[in-house]
Amino acid sequence: MRGAAAPGTISSSGNMVHMTFGRYGLGLWRFTHESVEVADQLIHSAVDCGISLLDNAAVYGGNWGGRGFGAAEELLGAVLKRSPALRAKVCVATKGGITPGIPYDQSPATLRRECEDSLRRLGIDRIDLYQVHRPDLFAHPRETAETLMALRREGKIDRVGVSNFTPAQHQALAAHLNVPIETTQPEYSAAALNPLRDGTFDLCMRDGVTPLAWSPLAGGRLVTGENIRPELLAVIDELAATHGSTREQVAYAFVLSHPAKPVVLLGTQKPERLQAAISSPLQSLSRSELYRIVAASEGRPLP
Repeated sequence: MRGAAAPGTISSSGNMVHMTFGRYGLGLWRFTHESVEVADQLIHSAVDCGISLLDNAAVYGGNWGGRGFGAAEELLGAVLKRSPALRAKVCVATKGGITPGIPYDQSPATLRRECEDSLRRLGIDRIDLYQVHRPDLFAHPRETAETLMALRREGKIDRVGVSNFTPAQHQALAAHLNVPIETTQPEYSAAALNPLRDGTFDLCMRDGVTPLAWSPLAGGRLVTGENIRPELLAVIDELAATHGSTREQVAYAFVLSHPAKPVVLLGTQKPERLQAAISSPLQSLSRSELYRIVAASEGRPLP
């Protein structure tokens, strides 16, 4: 893929433009299958559904029965090796900057090592979208930016993104980069509304940054109802009945309805649930429905 536009990217006379994706991506936090065949089936199913964004991280693999740090990248690398044609169809995104035991380290040597280790585990020569996973509160954004730009000059990464950054942290890093920050990853769902209030979505709309919404089902709680306000569940259930849909589909539609155009990162490892999300006839909600969810989620009337 060196020298070619990454999947999901619009090329424009050789000039760098923002990456674009469909409305859904595949999040690989739970990508801990013991069988490469099962993993391969999931990735192919995602691509067949129209998903191009595969969102991984160096730290993925330490939970959900995985073998530890880097395991999810290694598994994706095995899938790409097994099915070489996939590489041209997907945007491989991964994240670095979390070092177990520290926990966050974006010092130049560490960030470079993590990126190069990710390349080795993935078995590719360039990461299409490299994201700083969580902000290192003791890293100067200038040094982080210099490291990212050096990796990009060397052809090891293409685009740059951030994850779990505040708008101020995002802007501090952006000020030292000579390429745009393409994506930001906030937690966003009907049960986690911070991006609406903290300026994250405002920044995205101002600068053309694509938000990648992680945990759009609040870790599955919007489906099970566990530790969710009863009044929020009541609204979601009413909307599901009105639209002939499910809690899950209403939750995804809520995320998709924001004008910042968030990409829903689907965390499921079941191909049938990928298909159910993407083929849902409910892909947006009305403004009155959205505000009903917000009021129920926050547990107080809107002013």
